[in-house]
Amino acid sequence: MTAPKTSHPPATPAWKRFLKTPKGHVLSALVPLTLFAGLFRQGPVGLLHALVAEATALAVDAFVAWVLRRKAGWSTGGLITGLIIADVLSGITPLYLVSLITAIALGSKHLLKRGRKPIFNPAAVGLLVGIWGFATGQSWWAGLSLLPLWYLPGLLGAGLFVAIRVKKYPQVLTFLGTYFLLLLIMAILHLGLPSSTPADALRVPFVNSALFLGFFMLTDPPTSPSSARGQIQFGALTALTAVVLFATVGGLSYLLVGLLTANLWTAAATWWHRANQRTKSPVEGPHHKTLAPSTDPGLRGRTSGS
Repeated sequence: MTAPKTSHPPATPAWKRFLKTPKGHVLSALVPLTLFAGLFRQGPVGLLHALVAEATALAVDAFVAWVLRRKAGWSTGGLITGLIIADVLSGITPLYLVSLITAIALGSKHLLKRGRKPIFNPAAVGLLVGIWGFATGQSWWAGLSLLPLWYLPGLLGAGLFVAIRVKKYPQVLTFLGTYFLLLLIMAILHLGLPSSTPADALRVPFVNSALFLGFFMLTDPPTSPSSARGQIQFGALTALTAVVLFATVGGLSYLLVGLLTANLWTAAATWWHRANQRTKSPVEGPHHKTLAPSTDPGLRGRTSGS
């Protein structure tokens, strides 16, 4: 008699497995949001920027893989970075700057690292260099900032999906709650710059930019904490830094600087924790064993060598 053949369930397609990963969750929300925003004002130009940024990101990551003699794969992280940059930049940004800013962002990911993880959010680095180095404009158009207020639930739905799926909702809620509460208090007390009042930051399109950053950039797993306590501290620090900069300096970079400050704090806290662990580790080798004191009264007071 022959043994009955055991049937194995069909293997799950790779694309379905990818959609269950954090990067898959981000892309599955960010791509439809970008395409939807592309139906309206700045849409055609924004989608062209997205294609240029995506192609640049793939090319940079492929080049780095070739230099390091690694297997070149489909860089989903690069696609996310390129898409975020294209979603934020203004439609008047030249294509060569879109490509250059994307290349700078991907370069920071490979050069500024702690172990295998980047220290800073790559898209935030590229966008900040674009502001400070090339005076690029930012419209945050994929955050539906150029549309009426009643389109805002679309951004909230996509963003909450990402925050819950990647398990970063404590971080996002802390950031948004702290950010808008501080701005509200400042608006009531009439604090801030005359040219950029806190009341302005509570209107479209500033609200959209804060939501987009909170949902799609703050939640980057490699550059933010994983513990709930760390996420709360990260979100609060990002919001506090951004609001202080907005109230004292103004400009367009306050959100990005707030995020990068929290990124740096996370890297420093991780380094400090690991340094303390190495300092507190026993001098003995890994095979050294410490005998626990005996609970037998007849053996008390004896040494382990007795």
